[in-house]
Amino acid sequence: MTKYSTGGIGGDSGGACELCGADGTPLQTETVAGATLEVCAECARHGETKRSTSASANDGRASDRRRKAAQNAARLDDARTIETDWESGTDYEDDPLPYLVRGYGQLVEEARQNAGLQTDELAIELGVDEDDLVAVEQGRAARANVGGSVIDALEERLDIELSDE
Repeated sequence: MTKYSTGGIGGDSGGACELCGADGTPLQTETVAGATLEVCAECARHGETKRSTSASANDGRASDRRRKAAQNAARLDDARTIETDWESGTDYEDDPLPYLVRGYGQLVEEARQNAGLQTDELAIELGVDEDDLVAVEQGRAARANVGGSVIDALEERLDIELSDE
């Protein structure tokens, strides 16, 4: 049965491997899964310390290559995500967001409520994404890449003035 380290609490390990419990074998200090343990040679292979043998050196190089490959894949994935998010955003040349009046979010929310509409109902009626409508009501239209056409549709439907001309 596996014996877990108490980190020196509770006395000496008694010469037994702190990982497998093997008794009477030479022990070495090894970090296994973040814990520093006194382990036998068999359990030491699970450790995080680089070994000097050519086999373990090759394992270390292979591990380094795998780690670097994973980091590169993550960077590429991040780049694709950023590129995709940017490409899927509003095309401001075709649909620029106008300068908006101060407090435009509260103005939209009050007008929507006065019209007796929920955000999802208004979004469906206008044919816009509900997230864009919520962003406008929260006063973060520019950060959410809301297009000017959404503002135009809200002005027309709710009979309010949002553009600061």
